[in-house]
Amino acid sequence: MVSLDLGWIRDQFPALSQELNGQPVAFFDGPGGTQVPQVVIDAIANYLLTSNANAHGAFATSARTDELVKAARSAVADFLGCENDEVVFGANMTTLTFAMSRAIGRELQPGDEIVVTRLDHDANVMPWSVLAERGATIRVADIHPEDCTLDLVDLAQQINPRTKLVAVGYASNAVGSITDVAAVVKLAHAVGALVFVDAVHYAPHGAIDVSALDCDFLVCSAYKFFGPHVGILYGKREHLSRLSPYKVRPALEEVPSRWETGTQNYEGLAGLVATIAYLTELGSSLSPKAATRRAALVTAMQTTQDYERELFEQFVPALLQIPGLTLYGITDPSRFAWRTPTAAIRLAGHSPGAIAKALGDRGLFTWNGNFYALNLTERLGVESSGGFLRIGLAHYNTATETHRLLKALDEIAALRGCLKSLDC
Repeated sequence: MVSLDLGWIRDQFPALSQELNGQPVAFFDGPGGTQVPQVVIDAIANYLLTSNANAHGAFATSARTDELVKAARSAVADFLGCENDEVVFGANMTTLTFAMSRAIGRELQPGDEIVVTRLDHDANVMPWSVLAERGATIRVADIHPEDCTLDLVDLAQQINPRTKLVAVGYASNAVGSITDVAAVVKLAHAVGALVFVDAVHYAPHGAIDVSALDCDFLVCSAYKFFGPHVGILYGKREHLSRLSPYKVRPALEEVPSRWETGTQNYEGLAGLVATIAYLTELGSSLSPKAATRRAALVTAMQTTQDYERELFEQFVPALLQIPGLTLYGITDPSRFAWRTPTAAIRLAGHSPGAIAKALGDRGLFTWNGNFYALNLTERLGVESSGGFLRIGLAHYNTATETHRLLKALDEIAALRGCLKSLDC
């Protein structure tokens, strides 16, 4: 396995010490929201204790809040590889995306086109689809159903000189497939279209460099990469300056503050700074010669990505041996560089909800449903039967935990009829 000090890592996350019914809790629910290090909890508490005030006031706690916002922008800029004034904070990815779609919608003319995909979370579909009300034509790029990857040929056919924006996911939150975002950007920019990237699911699993991607916008959520509930939007400065946000009149007009609607979640920003500090410390321990925070962060994300991939490579073959189990997405280990360690499965004879409940009773926490990837579950024909069971690995998971999960799934597969303790 990749050389990570798992003992040190797991010690940072107090939630991992929980037990349920005499069993250690194993968190495989990361795609819905990861656990947080103790430093994040402490930072939130410390902010509320010593600095709890709104911004731009003429007193000490407000001044500390102003400095916190600056520190949060700087930390996220290093995480994403952008400039400080290209970072916008908000309630969550969905809210930020709707805000940006309304602003972009102001510039659309009847007959302009927007391209979305069947692979994406609905938060990167509906904010753009509602612009049909302004006369925009919405096109939908298809997937390869056999491996749940985006069909780039079909995407290219949807893009034309009338295309104004392409909305695409960096990685599928349902099945883990990673999209070649750089290739999508080239296709879109060739016709002058903007590219809006949903990186919520990718952010916990790999380093992001928005400069290299050359995307116009990218959104993620701290809650999905070991932090609190804070939405993050990267936007190229030229777009954040040119587009007109919907905002109240007294709000600041400067970039990027003009895009931050209402009072921000300042205690969440304190936790976000601590999240970046945790990842920086991890990267610095792996590469003591890392000269900058950005370098340490890249090291941390690349190394944890390698560890997760090795853990997933051990997990999948055993998963596929379970009778009646179907795994959606890329299953060829030689292609695992194009997927995150997130497994969407179905088990013959059992609903995803029933499996999730049975696993949860054993202290194994997973998600079931469509995970808001409605276009995908409908395309694969599983929406009406409960969607998937989703298993998400993170860098704090261990082989011991995956073995427990495999054993439990094997036991469930052997059951006939309804699962115990569930209504049928």
